[in-house]
Amino acid sequence: MKITFILPAIGKKQGQKYIGTWKMEPLTIAMLKALTPPDIETELFDDRIELIDYNTKTDLVCITVETYTARRSYKIAAKFRERGIAVVMGGYHATLCPEEMEQYCDSVIAGNAETVWCRMLSDFQNGSLNKLYHGGIGEYDIQPDKSIFKGKKYLPVSLVETGRGCCHSCEFCAISKYYCSKYYSRKHSLIIDDLKNSQHKYTFLVDDNLVADRNNAMTLFEEITPLKIKWAGQGTLSMAKDEKLLEAMKKSGCEIILIGFESLNKENLNQMNKSFNYAIGERDELVKRIHDAGIGIYATFVFGYDHDDEGTVYQALEFAKKHNFYTAAFNHLLPFPNTALYDRLKADDRLIYDKWWLEKGYNYGELAFYPKRISPEKLSMLCRDARKEFSSPKTVLNRGFASLGRTSPLMWGLFWTMNLRLGEEIDEKMNVPIGENLDELPK
Repeated sequence: MKITFILPAIGKKQGQKYIGTWKMEPLTIAMLKALTPPDIETELFDDRIELIDYNTKTDLVCITVETYTARRSYKIAAKFRERGIAVVMGGYHATLCPEEMEQYCDSVIAGNAETVWCRMLSDFQNGSLNKLYHGGIGEYDIQPDKSIFKGKKYLPVSLVETGRGCCHSCEFCAISKYYCSKYYSRKHSLIIDDLKNSQHKYTFLVDDNLVADRNNAMTLFEEITPLKIKWAGQGTLSMAKDEKLLEAMKKSGCEIILIGFESLNKENLNQMNKSFNYAIGERDELVKRIHDAGIGIYATFVFGYDHDDEGTVYQALEFAKKHNFYTAAFNHLLPFPNTALYDRLKADDRLIYDKWWLEKGYNYGELAFYPKRISPEKLSMLCRDARKEFSSPKTVLNRGFASLGRTSPLMWGLFWTMNLRLGEEIDEKMNVPIGENLDELPK
């Protein structure tokens, strides 16, 4: 038996390469490879970096689907099913929209695959493949098999999973919906082994909220410290209230932490159910504490809530420049299916598209709903302009020298590589056609 794994691209513009910073290792595929019995042959086509061989000799095609890649995934599935090859789909979108996905494939895995993968394979081999499998949410004690990445040119960053889910219930967050606002930590022994086997000098700890469980985080940092690695991760601003936590993070090798500020407006934070971002204290002081601990911040902001206008975008930009963040993202709000945000906008008749992820002609960078105080087109351009200003030579230079004073010399080169590339990609990312790989379409 042979399985063909496929990771779809979001989309591509005619004649352009796929966005460089979107070429991270597909960790999900490595987990599925590890779950697959060794007597089953496997192959991987990563649609982001190579063409898919639709004529490959295979028995089963497995596609990992995100909401952004759903339309492309369904097109890929159709080509294989035309040949009579069964297609199984899973991923976050499968859990959020299983009924939709059932229309485009032979079987759907909703939830985490670890508890049902082998049963699905057995059912397939016995000719009794179910239309839907419900995987468990918290079970994932397995080491990924990254041998399936051999020969693939991904970014030189090792991805090591440390936890899944988050204890918060932000209105816009699909992860919160997926994991029912709960956090599941991974066994530390697996994390340490994973880190020891890392092939790169930079590591990103894959976790939606690394500090969701303080006791777990402190223990993990203590165990990581002897490895003398340099890592980045994702957490919340609340970590700045805990001096011992910051010290343990830095000692263990933390250089950059991604923090979702989302908004500087109190009413917006209330509406997105993220009031804890202002309840924990004054932002400037908390940012200073993190920087003083020697940790750089990757700040993210989201715009489109009901109290946003041109002024709130400018305010966030000035806040980011004031603190010389390591880097920052200025994004518009996007309603993911079956989230509280999506349901609210749908009830208020403010969705431009009922299912933007399937809409022909919808492009990356466009809004899929009507904000209250600004037009969709204007907000999209304001986000783009904020990115351009934050990536301007003067701003990058100021941020670079500030970063050098906070993080280790090893991160100096990474700063320039990351920020210069992000700056170059701003316009490349605008209007990428969702679902289309134009290199494969007739000219």
